[in-house]
Amino acid sequence: MKTLILGAGVSGESAARLACRRGDSVSVYDRSSRATLSLRERGYAVHSGTWTDLLLRDIDLVVVSPGFPEHAGPVRSSLESAAEVISELEFGIRHLAVPYVAVTGTNGKTTVTSAIAEMLNASGVSAVAAGNIGLPICDLESEPADVVVLEASSFQLRFIDRFHPVAAGITNVAADHLDWHGTVAAYAAAKARIFENMTGDELLAYDTDDDGARELAARAVCATVAVSGTSVPAGGIGPDNGSLVLDGRRLALSTADPSFVADLGISAAIAGAVGATDAGIASVLASFRPGAHRRRVVGGKDGIRWIDDSKATNPHAARAAAAAYERVVLLAGGRNKDLDLSDIAPPSVHHVIAFGEAAPEVATGFDGPISVVGDLAGAVEAAGRIAESGDTVLLAPGCASFDEFESYAARGDRFAELVAEVEASK
Repeated sequence: MKTLILGAGVSGESAARLACRRGDSVSVYDRSSRATLSLRERGYAVHSGTWTDLLLRDIDLVVVSPGFPEHAGPVRSSLESAAEVISELEFGIRHLAVPYVAVTGTNGKTTVTSAIAEMLNASGVSAVAAGNIGLPICDLESEPADVVVLEASSFQLRFIDRFHPVAAGITNVAADHLDWHGTVAAYAAAKARIFENMTGDELLAYDTDDDGARELAARAVCATVAVSGTSVPAGGIGPDNGSLVLDGRRLALSTADPSFVADLGISAAIAGAVGATDAGIASVLASFRPGAHRRRVVGGKDGIRWIDDSKATNPHAARAAAAAYERVVLLAGGRNKDLDLSDIAPPSVHHVIAFGEAAPEVATGFDGPISVVGDLAGAVEAAGRIAESGDTVLLAPGCASFDEFESYAARGDRFAELVAEVEASK
């Protein structure tokens, strides 16, 4: 078998190792020669620079890494060739010997994936999180645990074939990654592939408060369960008086934030479908705390609360975060991903501070007071002057970080540092 890996990043390296372990003749292409350096040093056949279709000669299988959009030349050429084209997610699951569940969505995937794994492990069912979180799927052993919990991005789902989780979840679907998929319809279609091969009693849990998730779930032929972050839907899962109502049982919740409640409800449904106990689920519901850079409090002085939600890298996530608080000074901007930023601020926002490359686009979409600054440091400095007692200063950028930072995590870390400096100066 001759296998070509497109991409020499983390997932590409993982796919190359798996292909090598199974005895394939492996070659790797990445435009960046620096990206291929470590693979070259380990003896892999690597190619960099300008793509040529000659790299597809006699290739049987092409494994596409998420860094290659479907409209990229190497992907288009591969699809037109005689080779089979799959994602590294699909490549990895073909070598798993245990059941797996999967989660997708525009926002909340990591929260749900982590919570499912925690619920299962707390129930005595060994579980490992992988895919777009934790270990690359291609690095897993054939039997790494009783259940594998996969975070599946739209990039990974775009090129699946046999991918067949025994239970799955859709958190929400809003416009995102249009620079990769081209259209909202193509993006949603990729998300819908998560349940493409599911049938019968196999369970799909979805956030019924989200129009996009609800519309996709209506296409599924497998069993579905509606989950809400605000109420208990008929026959579904949701909150009531501080508890999550799950099949008539009431389990205490540690959060009232509708987004996180919906995430936890989806987690509970999927975990329960593959063996989690009430006690295991309850322990996670009661101890849940948002992950790093997901609505984390990083400061509080003079009645002003500072919240880091740097993970909110699209308008849908930014708007949902801002709607969770009563009176908000919103810090939004960065690098736009070809998304509409006009509806980023809900009514709870009384002042927007727009920063970074996308600042002009953010500024044109808000009718209230707006401050436009060059970078995150300027945004925090402005917020320190504008915010009053009772305000929440929220970093929910609605954009990628790459105009100023290497990742949303680096952006969030710097935000916390800047907030500490502002509070120390008062």
